[in-house]
Amino acid sequence: MARLADYFIVVGFDHNKERGIGTGRGKILQRFPLTDWEDVTFHQGIELFCQPGGWNLSMQRRPPAFFVATLTDMDAERHYCACLSFMEPVEVQPNQPDDQESEEEEEEEGVENGEGPKQTLMFAPKSLVLVSRLQHFETFRHCLGILYTVYIENQSVQIETLVGNILGSVHVPPPGGPQVRFSIGAGDRQALQPPLSDSLPVTGTTVAMLFRQLGIYNVICLFCAALTDHKILFHSTSYSRMSDACQALCALMFPIKYSYVYIPVLPAFLKEVLSTPTPFIIGVHASLKNEMAELLDVIIADLDGGCLTVPDCISLSLLPEPLLSRTKLALSMVLHPDLHVSDHAFPPESTAPSPLPMLDKEIRAIFLRLIAELFFGYRGCLTLIRIHPEPVITFHKATFLSQRGLIDDDFLTKVLDGMSFRPFVHERGPPYRPCDIFDELISGIHTVVRDEGVDNKRVMKNVHELARQLYLNENPSPQPYVEKIPKASEAAHSRLPQPQFPVLSEFLVQQVIEDAQAKRALTAPKMTSLRVQQPRIVPCGENRRDKYAGLNSSARRLEVMRNCINYIFDNKIQEAKKSFPAVLRGLKSKVTRLALCEELSLHMQQNRVVLENHQFDMVVRLINCALQDCSSMDEHGVAAGLLPLVCAFCRKLAPGVMQFAYTLVQDHPVWANLQFWEASFYTDVQQHIKELYHQPDRNGSAKDSHELEVPSSPGMRRRAEVNRSQEKSALDIAAEQLRLWPHRSKDDQQELVNNEESTVYSQAIHYANRMVFMLVPLDTSKGIRANMGNEPESGSNSNVTSSIGGSDSFDAESAQYGEEDSDMTGSVCRFITRFVDKVCTESGVTPDHIKALHAMVPGVTAMHVDSMEQVCRESKRLPPIQKPKILRPELLPGEDIVMEGLRSYLIPDGREEGTGGSMGGPALLPAEGAVFLTTYRTIFKGIPCDPLASEQIVVRSFPVASLTREKKINVQYLSHINEWLSEGLQLRACTFQLVKLAFDEEVTSEDIETFRKLINRLRFPVSVQEMFALSRHHVGPRTMIQKHKEKNATLKALSKTLGKGAKRAGKQIAKRTKYMLPTDSIFMAKVDGDVRKAASLDELASDDAESRPSEKLSLERLKEQPAYRDYVRLGLGSLNGSQARQKTEPFRISQANVKYSTCRSYPALIVVPQSVSDESVRKVARCYRQSRLPVVTWRHPRTRAVLMRSGGFHGKGVMGVLKSAQKSAQLVQAPQSGGSHDTSSSVEQEQYFSALVSATPASRSGTLRQLDLSPSESLTSLFTVRTSDQSDPSTPDSQRKEAANRKLAQPRQGFKHWNSLRSSGRASSGSQIDTGLRLAFENGALSKDSGISNGSIQNMHGSVLYAFGEKSQMKGVKADQFPKCDFIPVDFVEVRHMKASFKKLMRACVPSAPFTDPNLGLLKAVEESEWLQQISHLLQLSGAAVDLLDMQGASVLISLEDGWDVTAQVVSLAQVLLDPFYRTVDGFRVLVEKEWLAFGHRFSHRCNHTQASQGSGFAPVFLQFLDAVHQVLHQFPLSFEFNSYYLKLLAFHSVSGRFKSLLMDSEYERLEAGLLTDKEKHKGVHGDEPTGSLKGAAKDSGKHAHSRTIWDYIGQLHSSSPLLYNVNYQPQQESPVLRPYSCISSLRIWDYFLEEDLSSGQSYDRELMAMAVQHAAEEVPEEQLSPVSNRIIVSACYDNISQHQPNSLEWLLKESRDLEQDLGHLPLKWRFLWDKLEDNSCMPRPRKPSVSTQLVRAHGISTHKRATIEVLIKGKLSTGAEKAFTHPHRFEMASFPTPTYCDFCSQMLWGIAKQGLRCADCGYSCHERCRELVPKHCRRVRALADGGVGGSMVRLDSEADVSKASSTSMVIQGPSDGTLYDQFSSASEEHSIHEGYLYKRGALLKGWKQRWFVLDSNKHQLRYYDAIHDQHCKGFIDLSEVVSVTLSTPLPGAPKKTEDRTFFDLRTVRRVYNFLSSDRQTAQEWIDKIQSCISS
Repeated sequence: MARLADYFIVVGFDHNKERGIGTGRGKILQRFPLTDWEDVTFHQGIELFCQPGGWNLSMQRRPPAFFVATLTDMDAERHYCACLSFMEPVEVQPNQPDDQESEEEEEEEGVENGEGPKQTLMFAPKSLVLVSRLQHFETFRHCLGILYTVYIENQSVQIETLVGNILGSVHVPPPGGPQVRFSIGAGDRQALQPPLSDSLPVTGTTVAMLFRQLGIYNVICLFCAALTDHKILFHSTSYSRMSDACQALCALMFPIKYSYVYIPVLPAFLKEVLSTPTPFIIGVHASLKNEMAELLDVIIADLDGGCLTVPDCISLSLLPEPLLSRTKLALSMVLHPDLHVSDHAFPPESTAPSPLPMLDKEIRAIFLRLIAELFFGYRGCLTLIRIHPEPVITFHKATFLSQRGLIDDDFLTKVLDGMSFRPFVHERGPPYRPCDIFDELISGIHTVVRDEGVDNKRVMKNVHELARQLYLNENPSPQPYVEKIPKASEAAHSRLPQPQFPVLSEFLVQQVIEDAQAKRALTAPKMTSLRVQQPRIVPCGENRRDKYAGLNSSARRLEVMRNCINYIFDNKIQEAKKSFPAVLRGLKSKVTRLALCEELSLHMQQNRVVLENHQFDMVVRLINCALQDCSSMDEHGVAAGLLPLVCAFCRKLAPGVMQFAYTLVQDHPVWANLQFWEASFYTDVQQHIKELYHQPDRNGSAKDSHELEVPSSPGMRRRAEVNRSQEKSALDIAAEQLRLWPHRSKDDQQELVNNEESTVYSQAIHYANRMVFMLVPLDTSKGIRANMGNEPESGSNSNVTSSIGGSDSFDAESAQYGEEDSDMTGSVCRFITRFVDKVCTESGVTPDHIKALHAMVPGVTAMHVDSMEQVCRESKRLPPIQKPKILRPELLPGEDIVMEGLRSYLIPDGREEGTGGSMGGPALLPAEGAVFLTTYRTIFKGIPCDPLASEQIVVRSFPVASLTREKKINVQYLSHINEWLSEGLQLRACTFQLVKLAFDEEVTSEDIETFRKLINRLRFPVSVQEMFALSRHHVGPRTMIQKHKEKNATLKALSKTLGKGAKRAGKQIAKRTKYMLPTDSIFMAKVDGDVRKAASLDELASDDAESRPSEKLSLERLKEQPAYRDYVRLGLGSLNGSQARQKTEPFRISQANVKYSTCRSYPALIVVPQSVSDESVRKVARCYRQSRLPVVTWRHPRTRAVLMRSGGFHGKGVMGVLKSAQKSAQLVQAPQSGGSHDTSSSVEQEQYFSALVSATPASRSGTLRQLDLSPSESLTSLFTVRTSDQSDPSTPDSQRKEAANRKLAQPRQGFKHWNSLRSSGRASSGSQIDTGLRLAFENGALSKDSGISNGSIQNMHGSVLYAFGEKSQMKGVKADQFPKCDFIPVDFVEVRHMKASFKKLMRACVPSAPFTDPNLGLLKAVEESEWLQQISHLLQLSGAAVDLLDMQGASVLISLEDGWDVTAQVVSLAQVLLDPFYRTVDGFRVLVEKEWLAFGHRFSHRCNHTQASQGSGFAPVFLQFLDAVHQVLHQFPLSFEFNSYYLKLLAFHSVSGRFKSLLMDSEYERLEAGLLTDKEKHKGVHGDEPTGSLKGAAKDSGKHAHSRTIWDYIGQLHSSSPLLYNVNYQPQQESPVLRPYSCISSLRIWDYFLEEDLSSGQSYDRELMAMAVQHAAEEVPEEQLSPVSNRIIVSACYDNISQHQPNSLEWLLKESRDLEQDLGHLPLKWRFLWDKLEDNSCMPRPRKPSVSTQLVRAHGISTHKRATIEVLIKGKLSTGAEKAFTHPHRFEMASFPTPTYCDFCSQMLWGIAKQGLRCADCGYSCHERCRELVPKHCRRVRALADGGVGGSMVRLDSEADVSKASSTSMVIQGPSDGTLYDQFSSASEEHSIHEGYLYKRGALLKGWKQRWFVLDSNKHQLRYYDAIHDQHCKGFIDLSEVVSVTLSTPLPGAPKKTEDRTFFDLRTVRRVYNFLSSDRQTAQEWIDKIQSCISS
């Protein structure tokens, strides 16, 4: 029997240590007994826990308080301190400051008069404390309460007697004992009832109270946090609540015992404990709440507020499903039984929960079942190491997780790795011990749960039964006992005067204690009714599923693998090779790998199996393939099963030299995992311990272990299965031995202990040798795996604490080994020593044996290293495996190999092509070959690794200049080649090529590093001159040849030198500045008026004097530039005409930039208004970024409007820019040619714009009448459809036209028949068009769908000049200074967004790994890249410029960013749409050279051609433009002379660096590099002279690499073959303007992004393809040339389908050429033959457009107009000009399902249906009588609907007559697809009954984001947007799937300062959406609106 209390302590306030007024410390006044007990020592520091808030004096008297604190000693034993605190009055003299002398004098006078010092009455705390090891808290409360009652009531009982009786007389029987009734001598009667079992916790009602305080979910979160070792902090204003909560949480974890810091009541003085890095459960008073806010890794539970706070940095793992759902349901049924019957029509009468004590046990029963389900089967994973003298048991975590199928479960993994699980194994592991409820429960829980199924009644029945057992454990006595406890009166503590607690007599107390002990020694009670639990065999329940269970049936089905292994061991290698690849593929399965272990073990009849070389290689290959998919945990036991096999299979290399299989399987990570070795060792030790106690057979000898483990035949295997099921387990044997242990003699016991210790020791020796075998590599010079040397301490679970012998031995043995950490031998020895220390210490091996093992390891390691050197030397003499020959690639002329081929393997990436998967075709990848690096390309060429699948040559290459990323990758084991390749590279190019390489073992790391350095050097040369297109590369040790010039020749050079010296001295860091064009000092000096004479500067002086740009580029050469020729074609001026004629023209070609002094990035010749002088041009240039002033690039031949481009306006004012950017002002200083210096640049800019307006014909009234424009210049002209400008979005007729009609011989010939429909005189066609357009208006194709009323458009006055610019720039422009000009801010895609989108697009089209998410595929990834959205925006913006130029007759200025990226895109695309000339091969070349090359697109900077631009990243500006042209080509396939391959060729070579055309950043740089001074003529491809074959031209180009351009290459291709020609091309004179659809549904992914050609690489270097065909033909033997077959087998994953696809045009041309050669004629060009195919005798008949065609045209034009108007209005709205663009509301009769008020008069809209009007645009509601009074201020502009774009369709009534097309039978309908509606729907939809901002919680990251929500009653959706003006919804919630919408409790991570009732949940059938509103009223309003919408 144990004492009730060990110590009684009186703690009071220490006045001597008072630190301030009312603040001090406590001290122990008295303690009893005076000396410590022998079994329990006295705890120091108890005074801190008596007053956790601090020892403070108080002015008020507080009532007595009681709580229990918990202390933990060094042995992890808990002691409970029951404290009763009360207040005692004390008189305190206040302290006076030293400087108050007057008060001190008064005090001294008072003392002299006998009055004494002033004193204040205060109250000091005092505590009575009982310290005990028992948890009888209620008895402690009664005893301390009696002591306080006797003291405060001044009773006659001696307190000393009461204290002595508590300490000496009251004893508690052990668990299972009878009830004890006692009295401490104050007239009291008390009773103590010990529980039945000491292992089960006693909770009373604490668990039920915890659930009442926190709720179900919060408690489950706390439970999971405690099990997964998180820090948990309770806070409350009650110390008792904190103690009970901590106790309840630990009770829920039973049978897991919490092993970390446990302090239910933490004193404020020890709050630093909260910063400990270890997990804890701590309770802190709520007064310290503010100080806990800084704890970022602590889960805080507020017991008073009932909330749980989980920081964002904590990833809390919850219970796995379905355990979590079942637990929540069971707790809900127990705590809220009325909830599940509340919907019953006849609910039961009694639905109240159980009484609180029984409810507490029901909750515990649910959690006990939960842990039993969680740990079910754990006993089958226990590993027995020792039985005697004490059982030593460990837990095999990997096996347990594998059997439960929870390998990836984070929660269970953390629980098993936690410190609390080890004591569980130690306590519950022994098989022979007393059992409790948990042991019985877990043994049959699987059957119970299976029988329960989904029957909740059965579940509750079993829960109540288990709860009844828990209740009986705490209350075993059925007889009630009435206790009598004296209590003080309620007002006793407030009486005055109150006596001081007396000082107890130590002698009396000690005498009472001694008398009680003497009396008890004489009359010791007999425990007759003590129910002692007897030890017994612990039930195991269902047996653990054996790792071979269910395997044999699967293995019998794997006859292929079994036969292959038999063929190998029968030395039938050829038969084995046939099925060997299939066996390797089958080893991906876990069952197959286990079957392999079993099959190989059947052929291991002895410890060594010698094989032939071929046998050995195939066996090793099988083992490597089986190990490659095994994790380091070896959860399936494959590595453990193969471990004895790799130490047995061997081959003979030389006499006395054997190579074992373990030398070739050492690279797998499982061998470097210390936990694997421990688990394998323990498993083998258990088997040998089991054999040690195995009963002998009749012959008296035990069976051999190998005979039991390895059956040698199928019959023996079946017998072994029967024996395995019948034999006893290791735990059963241990239980029997533990039962017999007390009955054995000491000699027998010692013998058993020695036998077990010897067994463990022998296995430790055996495993030390095995570890040496597996860790010492074959080639010891390469070292060992890096992660082996740094292996962390093992985290295995065992009942013995991990010894620190590993760390000790590391230091101790390092001196013995004499090796450094990096040495291989020393690392292996230290690793093995850690293993030996760990397992031997846990297994109880003697210290002598451990020392012997330490001494043995270095010797064994050294011997094995010596033997490995000999084996390695002999293995290298083996005949090498025949590897395929390295195939050399075909090279271009001038292309040299920089690095010879490195043997490597092309491994598959994320694409399915070539892998033989779902795409079909042969398995081409992985391929074995070599990677080459040339001056131009990176090339891989090889053959597939699987020769049975394919023998075709695999080629994958890309230009070096297109490389975007290079990184190292870790390559795993490749089963095709039986090698572990550890090094690899992944090369990604912007040509959408991805090369993943795994280098062969013969390639050294130095070669790989050299390859990486060379490819980076080629990718980023120092200058553009070193690129392949401009020079012959010489990659090697480079010496930079610099020009010799005089140091500090000029003042500027001297200043630079001084600045650099100052920077070096001060170690300044250069700041990153915005990119500026390269400057030259020649233009920074002032020049005189004569522009032909420029003074040379010293900085340009060199040994080889170079001419200046003005000298290099003469006037004649300027006239040869494509831009000038195009200006002449457009009629924008000429340098040859007379001055009188030029003055009559509105524009002229200016030479103001002929020396590139005005703008460095502009061409030498620019088009400006005629009235603007060159001096004004220079001044205007200062107002724009990079001095890129507005210049004319194109002129409309009919409207005479012009298209202009410029850089963006300066953000500041003009003068501010001039003052702040003096350097830029100096850069662009113009020559002083007599111009006025007083005129400012801002005035010049206004005059410049005025000149542009005057030069536009639309500014003159006469021209307005010609264009049919209204005198008010209204934008409604965009709604006026003329027959002269109809665009045809449909496919034109394929009838052939005349050859002359297809040619554009004259520059302006393409525009002379634009009005052919009107000139033809067919009035009926015009009337049909008007009728169709009217029908389009009437059916809502324009005004109704667009949301833009005619009234709002009438308010927009048309302008003569529209300037599209950035929003930030346009806000500062004053419109009144620029008459007849309109500045439209537009949204455009910035370059950084292009880069991000392009990266996502490359990852989508060319993924590096297959998509693992089934919901994520190619289309989804492309959609997320937003590439098509950017293309759509580009088309829309260009279309707006097209409409303004063509329909409005207004000029357009594109002034975006710096004028060289997005501006070039928009201007170029607009010209493609407007001018048919640019849709020809020659015209497109002129367009690119003019808009992209001449106007300075930064190709070198955007494509990262040099080291200077390496860090900027690739920007696909030009590629995006080509993609947009491709989209137009796809929609108008008959309008382009070239095909899609022409665009692909340009896209590829724009980044390839092969040609000089698309290099450098401006015309000036090309001139300086000499690229514009070559003698070349600008010829069209039709006028070229015959150039011969492409091969001959390539040779010539190789000789003169500097003269090679992309246009020459394209011209040769086009002249030699129709490869680039569009055979469907028909020049359309009737509709030259194209208006493509820009919606995403009309766009498609360019096949350039997805093409893959493994036969020859990408097909854009045609010479290489011709060489490959010729080389393949030369290799064919002559005997195979006779039977020629025309049949070609083409594979989609290998060949270029477009090349091999039959083409009738090419076939006919070839036949014609062959016939001419047979006739002896000279071969003619294909174009000449193509033109002769036309029948000129037949005149083309005029085609009358059908009505449906005209309707489609009209609808397309109206759609295009709406897009233009949307761009204009959105731009004006963004500048704050809302008033000018407001329009009347579009009211419609509406029915309001909820009470709605009029927005005008604020009165309710009455009625049942159609109560009032609602605006379809902005949702404005009003009465019908208020309609006329409502102001016309509707400002909501809806987004452009998808009508007529891709998804629209034109329906024609089949029964209606075509001639009656004007009737209502013609209906144009918009899209009906909901997806398209959601894509373009606006945030301000009609039928919106409620909208506003809410916070929404994310589904994945659980973050809160603010969204704009719209509740739509029509679509029955709740949509959400980023902002109120956003027009693209991010998502929607279908209200038909909503189950409920209710208020919810606060959730973690919500924004600060949120109220509790502002959270509400919307539950659907799929998920639960969490919302947060601004206040309670708003939340309730949303709930009501949603519920009303659901119910309606």
